[in-house]
Amino acid sequence: MSRTGKKPITVPNGVTATVEGGTISVKGPMGTLTMPTADDISYEVGEGNITVKPANDTKRAKAFWGMQRTLVQNLITGVSEGFSKKLLITGVGYRANAQGRKLKLQLGYSHDVDLDVPEGVEVKTPDQTTVEISGNDKQAVGQFAAEIRRWRKPEPYKGKGIKYDGEFIFRKEGKKK
Repeated sequence: MSRTGKKPITVPNGVTATVEGGTISVKGPMGTLTMPTADDISYEVGEGNITVKPANDTKRAKAFWGMQRTLVQNLITGVSEGFSKKLLITGVGYRANAQGRKLKLQLGYSHDVDLDVPEGVEVKTPDQTTVEISGNDKQAVGQFAAEIRRWRKPEPYKGKGIKYDGEFIFRKEGKKK
């Protein structure tokens, strides 16, 4: 039995959810999100909550149960509150600048890194060393943050690079004479 899957998902005021034709769609103040449903899982939309249960007693249904419940919870959180990630840039001359639907990064390469911001994702740079990524789709926000971080991962000696806010970088001691 899945402990996560047993919990009903509460639907806040102003958010509506419907299950039709193999998809679940959630509509709220921050937009609409849809997700294909799994065949082995049944979704029941009640008043103020959604219940996710395995449709049959197969191993696959039991394995998908908790994950599908979490995915539906992420849809509801996305349309009601949204998701955000904050990246911190450390290093001499390293900086970021958001210009419309483009993000310009200067990371010590001989060229600037220009990234196109995907649809449904919003990028802000309150200062030159901070990048705030927000949107209603958790996967899209996390993926874009990972693509930015991939350009210059933090190194363990001086800590230079791009890291998530709150991420701990294990520091190593340099060579000794």
